[in-house]
Amino acid sequence: MADRDPHVPAQTDGAAADPGAWRIYRGTARPRGKEPVSRELPPPPPWRRFTGAPLISDPPPGDEDEFTRRLGPPDGPVVRKASEQELDLVNAALFLRRPLIVAGPPGIGKSSLAHCISRELSLGRVLRWSITSRSTLKEGLYAYDAIGRVQEAATRGALRGSEPGAAGDPAPDPDGLNNPDGLNNLGDYVQLGPLGTALLPRKTPRVLLVDEFDKSDTDLAGDLLSVFEEGEFRIPELARVRSRLPDAEVHTDDPDGTAVIHHGAVRCAAFPVVVITSNGERTLPPALLRRCLYLDLPAPDAGQLAAMLAAQLSQDDEGRTAMIRDFLSHARTGGSLAADQLLNSEFLRTTPAGPDEGSMSTLLHALWRRLDEVGTG
Repeated sequence: MADRDPHVPAQTDGAAADPGAWRIYRGTARPRGKEPVSRELPPPPPWRRFTGAPLISDPPPGDEDEFTRRLGPPDGPVVRKASEQELDLVNAALFLRRPLIVAGPPGIGKSSLAHCISRELSLGRVLRWSITSRSTLKEGLYAYDAIGRVQEAATRGALRGSEPGAAGDPAPDPDGLNNPDGLNNLGDYVQLGPLGTALLPRKTPRVLLVDEFDKSDTDLAGDLLSVFEEGEFRIPELARVRSRLPDAEVHTDDPDGTAVIHHGAVRCAAFPVVVITSNGERTLPPALLRRCLYLDLPAPDAGQLAAMLAAQLSQDDEGRTAMIRDFLSHARTGGSLAADQLLNSEFLRTTPAGPDEGSMSTLLHALWRRLDEVGTG
């Protein structure tokens, strides 16, 4: 008799299997414990296995202050109720080691999903790459401060009593190969970006939020494909001196974080949990969609809005129910609104020093202005 796959839940006679038993992520946005998710996560598919080494043993930094700011206290009510489709797609992304594109209107909690995943699965601080029209792949991977290095070299020369360019000075040495001090501290001028930090070799994946991808240049989607497929990249400034400097300690995107880069290359061991947010303002290339999973989040309903408010604001009364009802009615007739607008108005309504009832009624017209008409004449 063949051995049962340990990753497939066993079925008992007379009882149907729990259809959600395979889910590692359950959408609570609350820490499940200190055990790392790697104990529950099954092996990746053969085509998504990466061999980055040596593994970084230190745990990733936490960020409970940011989790609390976005999701409420860890022991409070759940900030958002995940749909069955959301749970299935998040878990499929975890199993397949594929990026997850999260699309939907602004202000519905797309970026918060990355924080929900990281907090619940104890994956540490979320690495955030905020996309602009000028964002490039290199910006996400690393930055090299060549000017700062030249300035420090000039300072060292001056302290030694020799001005750069003076008669008798040695030939220019941009890589520091003839200057032990200049070469050994080369890593001081390399700063990994959020994507580069997420690809460092760890047993447990990091969570990377690629926020507002719609703003990117059209070339960025294509540039990302190789990194998402190969799980690695090179830092040429370190690779070209690898025979003399095989290991270089560089800065990471974490506060005060550093990592040792071997032979100028970074290769992941556990592919990061990548959440890419999109407002649906442009069509994404088929080549990117083929390598990602796609989750389309609808606008939140009354129950989801109530959960969001309860997680952030303790006071609850009949006024909140009426506020949510009016907000949804306004959204249906008035066009594009964001949940943040409801959160702002409910905070003003419930704070003791806030506006009175009459002023609040007038203020809502400004607070609930359609997003697509702001700035128009």
